[in-house]
Amino acid sequence: MKRKTNLLQTYRGLPKEVYILFFGKMINCIGAFVFPLLSLILTQKIGLTVKEAGSLVTFAAILQAPCIILGGKLVDSVGRKKVIVIFQGIASILFIVCGFINPSKKLAYMIIVAACFSSFANPAYDSMVGDITTKENRKASFSLIYMGLNLGFSVGPIIGGLLYENYLPLVFIGDAITTLISLSLITIFIKETHVKNEDEKNSSDEFESEESGSVIKVFLKRPILIYFALIMLTFQFAYSQWGFAIPIQLGSIFGSKGAKYFGLLSGCNGILVIILTPILTACTRKIDILKIISFGGLLYAIAFGLCGFIEILPMFFMAIAIMTLGEVAISTNSGTFITNLTPASHRGRVNAVIPLIYGTGNAIGPFIMGNMLESYGVTTSWMVISIVVLVGSVFMYLLRFNKLLRKN
Repeated sequence: MKRKTNLLQTYRGLPKEVYILFFGKMINCIGAFVFPLLSLILTQKIGLTVKEAGSLVTFAAILQAPCIILGGKLVDSVGRKKVIVIFQGIASILFIVCGFINPSKKLAYMIIVAACFSSFANPAYDSMVGDITTKENRKASFSLIYMGLNLGFSVGPIIGGLLYENYLPLVFIGDAITTLISLSLITIFIKETHVKNEDEKNSSDEFESEESGSVIKVFLKRPILIYFALIMLTFQFAYSQWGFAIPIQLGSIFGSKGAKYFGLLSGCNGILVIILTPILTACTRKIDILKIISFGGLLYAIAFGLCGFIEILPMFFMAIAIMTLGEVAISTNSGTFITNLTPASHRGRVNAVIPLIYGTGNAIGPFIMGNMLESYGVTTSWMVISIVVLVGSVFMYLLRFNKLLRKN
């Protein structure tokens, strides 16, 4: 009991807005039905080949790039809250429309449009967390919100997997409704967090003090952010296969039961995140952030390497358990690392550009994996993924010795 109390102590005394974002993310992800099932919707419901589905997912990611960049600019100029509510609200309405469209390429294109509108808000969330936290409580805040996200994901994909076979329209409508509920919480309980003031300009932290000029100037002063993003690209390249290659592999092995089994794996992933996040956060408080992220990359390499050799469901659960520990290590620390090195005046733009760089891994991952699966088979494809992320893990560890971090 005392151990449990110590773990929960990590999340006490945080800004109230962090708790609202925690509940908002949880509710939103309870209804996150569409994107976890996207590769199955494209291949089984719409009838695309694996290669076509991979190309379409990559095309969607490319289209989102300018939306994210523009969203970052709007986040810094218009405000975090407005961007979240307006653009995710539009995306929700489009998902409701998707619920009334028969499976076809028209449906696929509407999903892409909805994803583009939603991507405008991507830079806003981490920017908002950066505004309302300090270095002392930032890691715990990112950790709690991430746990809320996964509390939702522990339930959402299971429901989505059950609806997928016979009630596909409810997959889209349910996703939209939970997003709108989440937006209502933000609208009612959170004020705009980015307010320029003298405290921000005169911050004692040289990295977070407000600056003038473009985001390029920020990156020239902090090139480590670009190095970090490029290394994270390898991690995201590997992680994109969790939502693309694994559902396809399950469908190939288990047929129509693949969607249900993927839902169960997603639920397992979410439950493990809930268990592991407070433990890892409490146990790594004094460990260098880049060491933890590097360790997470190593676990990715092991987990995805295993996927090339397994064909029975229990082994998939083992691989996903290893991957999940790596995911927690990376996800609970990467946002903290970026925010700690970013001036408050540029959080929106930095949180647009950095994820856009490493998000390239998400964009090219399905396209490359789709081609490799068709040309070289499962085992070789997964080994390539494993080697790529292993190299990234080594470079992430070496980034600790960057002169900018030593100086600080």
